[in-house]
Amino acid sequence: MTDRPAAVERKYFGTDGIRGRVGEAPITPDFMLRLGWAAGQAFKRDGQRNSVIIGKDTRLSGYMFESALEAGLSAAGVDVKLLGPMPTPAIAYLTRTFRACAGIVISASHNPHYDNGIKFFSGEGTKLNDGLEEEIERWLEKPLTVCESADLGKAFRIDDAPGRYVEFCKSTVPNEFVLDGMHIVLDCANGATYHVAPKVFRELGARVSVVGADPDGLNINLGVGSTHLEALKEAVQARQADLGIAFDGDGDRVLMVDKDGTEVDGDELIYIIAAQRKRSGTLSGGVVGTLMTNLGVELALQDQGIPFERARVGDRYVMERLLQRGWLLGGEGSGHLVIRDCTTTGDGIVSALQVLLACWRADQTLGELRSGMTKLPQTMINVRVDQRFDPMTREDIAGAVRLAEDHLGSTGRILLRASGTEPLIRVMAEGEDAATIERVAAELAEVVGNSRA
Repeated sequence: MTDRPAAVERKYFGTDGIRGRVGEAPITPDFMLRLGWAAGQAFKRDGQRNSVIIGKDTRLSGYMFESALEAGLSAAGVDVKLLGPMPTPAIAYLTRTFRACAGIVISASHNPHYDNGIKFFSGEGTKLNDGLEEEIERWLEKPLTVCESADLGKAFRIDDAPGRYVEFCKSTVPNEFVLDGMHIVLDCANGATYHVAPKVFRELGARVSVVGADPDGLNINLGVGSTHLEALKEAVQARQADLGIAFDGDGDRVLMVDKDGTEVDGDELIYIIAAQRKRSGTLSGGVVGTLMTNLGVELALQDQGIPFERARVGDRYVMERLLQRGWLLGGEGSGHLVIRDCTTTGDGIVSALQVLLACWRADQTLGELRSGMTKLPQTMINVRVDQRFDPMTREDIAGAVRLAEDHLGSTGRILLRASGTEPLIRVMAEGEDAATIERVAAELAEVVGNSRA
């Protein structure tokens, strides 16, 4: 099985916007100026005063790129509403509430501070489709022009953005839902949730301890957040908290740990939400995972009578499949969950609230609810290649995969896919026996490494 690339190869846009190292093309001030102008041209509509929302995470380089994007949008005749540091899903929400024609997020998500990037939201608060990304790229190839002086865009700062988003997050759970008596540790990754997440959980009644909430522009994701759970585990156990919640740098992902410090990943979180909704009769449709979703999720949902389908890797493809099926729940093991009856995109705070709501309704702990499913052993090996290719188009690789699948039978799964951002072939094997899975993955990785076109 392979995750096939999109039909159109875009020059700048990857699987989640534009991302790279600061100072290296295209993550440079001059490119951001042109990108702001191109986005303004692509999004603006004749006969109305167009505006674009801009938010960012806590990276030092965000100031530089915010100014460049603002200048480009102004040159295109588009007004700019500046939010300052805010979680990615907050930009999606506020784009809708301010009736803006688009939203822009300056963030490299879970990457280190020396990376940065740009994500876009449509006026409906959803990730852009391929067509809109291609239109922006077409404008990027044209000479930058400046509209008439009287038509230049203006810039405004939205001072009450954090309060608006805090109230939105609380509105996604019932009024009777309270966290009184619960001690929660939050890890804000020194990122965009540092000033809003603690308010949300405190205002719902929880006793909140916080780590990773002292951003200095350079420490985002540095040893903290959803990609580094050690600090959260230590804090939960040292403070004898009920559980811990970790966000990534821009706040669209969430992972959790139970009171014993055991990790609860995105696969387990989406299972907890779906299973509780099934029990309470509030589940609508099934669940969408990705090609990387642990087979244990599929089997556990199957036992509950909950339909499950896999989409390509990436939250935008999860959302596409959910819309096609008319379902509400989907997500990835990384903690990027989509809960369509709450919001339009992955939202770490809202997703965490839905997990806590499941615990509250079931009157069970996070650890008790996660015990309803068993993750199967899974091994991933990244094989570096000269250039990316579809591994299943090569007969030697395809033949080796067929033999491995025959050997594992219905108790295992093989996935080979090209990375969307690096010259890597990702080899994944999954099944009931860890030793067998490690051996199968190693053998397939060797075949991929030795393969020649």
